[in-house]
Amino acid sequence: MKRRPRGPEPEDVPLSREGRREAFHVFREALDAAGFRPSRRLGQNFLLDGNMAAAIVRDAGIAPGDRVVEVGAGCGFLGLHLLQAGAELLCVEIDPRLRDIAARLLADRGPVRFLLADALAGKHALAPALEAELPPRGAWKLVSSLPYSISAPLLAILAHHPRAPADMTVLVQREVARRITARAGTPEWGPLSIRLQCGWSARSLRAVPAGLFWPRPAVESALVRLEPHSRPGLALRARALEAWVPVLFRHRRQALARVLSEALGSREEALELLASLRIAARDRAEVLELELLEALCLRLGEARPGTL
Repeated sequence: MKRRPRGPEPEDVPLSREGRREAFHVFREALDAAGFRPSRRLGQNFLLDGNMAAAIVRDAGIAPGDRVVEVGAGCGFLGLHLLQAGAELLCVEIDPRLRDIAARLLADRGPVRFLLADALAGKHALAPALEAELPPRGAWKLVSSLPYSISAPLLAILAHHPRAPADMTVLVQREVARRITARAGTPEWGPLSIRLQCGWSARSLRAVPAGLFWPRPAVESALVRLEPHSRPGLALRARALEAWVPVLFRHRRQALARVLSEALGSREEALELLASLRIAARDRAEVLELELLEALCLRLGEARPGTL
């Protein structure tokens, strides 16, 4: 039996500007040496472009001593740039083969710990192992090239988590980026946009072509930045939206008068509620600005107190 050649050692990985072009080949050799084959189910498409990884770290504003959580650490390529910027890094990775590769490549590069775990326990909760590792609220940053399958639920959970990050800079599928940054009246405006923008400002920073990944995904990506904002009654607004937005958007093309008539069991009550907020009966939920949606959901919570 032929033995597979040994992969590169951590000290072989170039960090200088001149060596960034070579980094892709170094990491590919490490993956090949481990007999690694990417899993489509796990969304294993790796950003292996040094210039883009460095740009993500700059966009995240990482300073020496910042505590950073990277979900979907992969083979450690983005982590390498985060450590170079002075971050104290927690790498979360579900695949033990990738964890081992990243651990070798990041050894002695800086303060880094690894958590071998799925980040989520279903669509509505973090995995207990990750919960136990999170620093206090605002004491850490999320910087990640997120696996496509978990990006939306993970961001939605962290946005209103008791120990939410100071900010989030994430690489996601372009379609998800459009939903995160959407405005009312656009096709992308919906539950994810509303849940995030209730407490966070969201902006798209840069497009990331599919050709910068290995293996090349079938979709384009975009880097998104989320920063928290504080408003009076934010927690109550968030709970009201959480309870009622799924109801309002279940039939997003239907007029609100019809949607609320079914939800409240009374067309008269629905029309009175809409009129009190100066919302036309024929309007749809998808055209309402965030503040008006919040007001509507708060009123619905008052009409049906058990929902909040």
